Amino acid sequence: MPSFKPTNYNQIHRPCLIQSVLSLCSKGHLSEAVKSLETLARKGLRLDTDSLAFLLKQCANLRLLKEGKWVHLHMNLTGRKRPGTFLSNQLIHMYSECGDYVGAHKVFDKMPVRNLYSWNNMLSGYAKLRMMKPARSLFDRMNEKDVVTWNTMVIGYAHNESFDEALKFYKEMKMLKTGLNEFSFSGILIVCAKTKDLQLAKQVHCQVFDFGFSSSLILCSSIIDCYAKCGEMSDAQKLFDEMPERDVVAWTTLVSGYAKWGDMKLARQLFDEMPVKNPVSRNALISGYSRNGFGREALELFSDTMVRRVKPDQFTFSSALCACASIPSIKNGKQIHGFLIKTHFRPNTIVVSSLIDMYSKCGNLALGRLVFKLTGDKTNTILWNTMISALAQHGHGESAINLFSDMVKSQVKPDRITFIVILNACSHTGLVKEGLHIFNTMMHEHNTTPDQEHYACLIDLLGRAGCFDEMVNQLRKMSVKPDARVWKALLGICRIHGNLDLGIKAAERLIELEPESSVGYVLLSGIYAASGKWEFVSKVRKLMNERGVRKERGVSWLENGNKLHAFTVSDKSHVLTDEVESVLEILATEMEDDHSF
Repeated sequence: MPSFKPTNYNQIHRPCLIQSVLSLCSKGHLSEAVKSLETLARKGLRLDTDSLAFLLKQCANLRLLKEGKWVHLHMNLTGRKRPGTFLSNQLIHMYSECGDYVGAHKVFDKMPVRNLYSWNNMLSGYAKLRMMKPARSLFDRMNEKDVVTWNTMVIGYAHNESFDEALKFYKEMKMLKTGLNEFSFSGILIVCAKTKDLQLAKQVHCQVFDFGFSSSLILCSSIIDCYAKCGEMSDAQKLFDEMPERDVVAWTTLVSGYAKWGDMKLARQLFDEMPVKNPVSRNALISGYSRNGFGREALELFSDTMVRRVKPDQFTFSSALCACASIPSIKNGKQIHGFLIKTHFRPNTIVVSSLIDMYSKCGNLALGRLVFKLTGDKTNTILWNTMISALAQHGHGESAINLFSDMVKSQVKPDRITFIVILNACSHTGLVKEGLHIFNTMMHEHNTTPDQEHYACLIDLLGRAGCFDEMVNQLRKMSVKPDARVWKALLGICRIHGNLDLGIKAAERLIELEPESSVGYVLLSGIYAASGKWEFVSKVRKLMNERGVRKERGVSWLENGNKLHAFTVSDKSHVLTDEVESVLEILATEMEDDHSF
C-alpha cells in the first residue's frame, strides 16, 4: 500500500468510496472490500473509526486473519499507527478470534491506555486458544476484575479440562462481591458434563435456581445435558417438562440423551414431537439407532434426511455407515460411498474409517483395503486401527502384524486401541510368539501401560493356544486387580478347553462382579454341558431365573436382493421358516456324513 497523503479529493469523493467499501462488506464480499482499501489509501482517504471497527468485526467473525491484517496495515498507513483504546480492542479481538495470539499481544503491549475491556479481551483471547498459563499470568496482573474476568477463567479452565482449577475459580468467584450473571454457571456446567459428576450438577442446578436464573434457556439446556450425560434421564426429563418455553437446543439435548442410553422409543417420540428438527437431533437419533442394534431404523431415518434435503455432515455419514455394518448391508453402504464420491464430499478420518469397517463387516475386505490404500492422509491412528481390526476379523493375522509394523515405520504413534486390535489379531490366528512380543513392547518401546483390556487379550491369546501355565503366570503378574473383562476371557478359554475347575473359579468371580449380566451364567452352563454335568446346567439356569437374568437373543441378518431378513433363536415368524429349516436339516445330514468336516 502507498503512504497516506490527504488531499481535497477526500472531501469530494470520500462518502461514495467509503460507502462502496462498506457495501461490499455487507454483501459478504469481505475480501474485495479489504482489497479496495488500497484504492482509498492511494487517493488519500481513510476510513472512520466506526467503519474500521465494522471491518475488523467481520474479519473476526469469519476468522479471516489475512484480511484483518490488511485492515490493520491500512490503519498504519493512513495515520493510525497508535489507534485509540476502542480500535485497539477491536484489533485484539480480531487477532484472538483468528488464533494469532502474538498479533493480539503486540497490540495490547502498545496500548497507551487500557480499560477493563482491554484486559478482558486479551484474557478471553488466551482462554479461547486454551493458553491458560499466560491467561493466569495476565489475570494476576489485573488491578480490576469483574464478573466477565472470572467467567472467562472458569470457562477457559473447563474447556482446557483443568477441572480442579475451574472449580477453584468458581468457588472463589461466588464469595466475591462482583456478582454472578447467566454465564457464570456455564464453565462449571461444562465440568459437570465432562466429568459426569451428578452430585456437582445437582448443586449447580440449585444455585442456578437460588440466583434467579432458572428461566434461562441456555442454562436449562446445559443442566439437561449434564443430567443426560450422567445417565439421569428422569431428572433431565423433569427439568425439560418444567421449562416454560423450550428452544431447539433443549429438545436436541434430551433426544441425544435418550439415544445415548439406548432408550430409542422415547428418543424417537421426542424427535417426532420437535417443532423444528435440526441436523444435530437427526444425527443423534441415527447414531443411537446404529449403536443399539436398530440398523434398519437408522438407515430409514438417513434416507428420510436425504429426501428432505437436510445437508448431511461427517457425523451423519459415519453413523449411517455404522448402521450398514451392523446389519450388515453392503448395498446401502455402497450407495452412501457412491454419494460421497459423486458429490465430491471430503470425508474426514472417522468417515473413511467407517467405510473400511463397513466393507469389512459386510464381507468385502478387498474394498476396505482399497479405501485404506487410496486414503492420502494416513497420519491418524484411528484409520490404522480400523484397518488392522478389519484384517484381524478376517483371520489375516500376519497381514495385521505387517500393517502394525508399517504404522510404526510411518511414525504414527500406536494408542491403547491399537494394541487391543493387534493382540486380538494374534489371538485369533494363533500367533502366540508375535503377540507376546508386541505385549512386551507396549511399555518399553511405545510408552503405553497395559490395562485390564490388554490383559484380557493376552489371556485369550495364551489360552486359545493352550498355554495355561504362562496364562496363570501372567494373571499373577498383573499390576492391577483383574476385572470382569479378564475373567470373561479366562472363562471363555476354560469353556473351549474344558478346564472345569479353573472355569468354575473364573465364573464365580465374574458372577460376583456382574450378577445381572448373563455372560458368566451362560459360559458356566456351557462348561458344565461340555463336561456332561447336566444337573449343574439346570442349577445355573435356575439361578438365572431366580435372579431375573435373561440372555439376549442373538440376531442374524441376511441381505437378499432388495430385502433384509432377520433371524433369531426360536423365532418362527419368517414367512419362509419351513423352507429354511428343511434346507438346514439337509445340510446337517450332509455334514454328518462328510467326515472332512
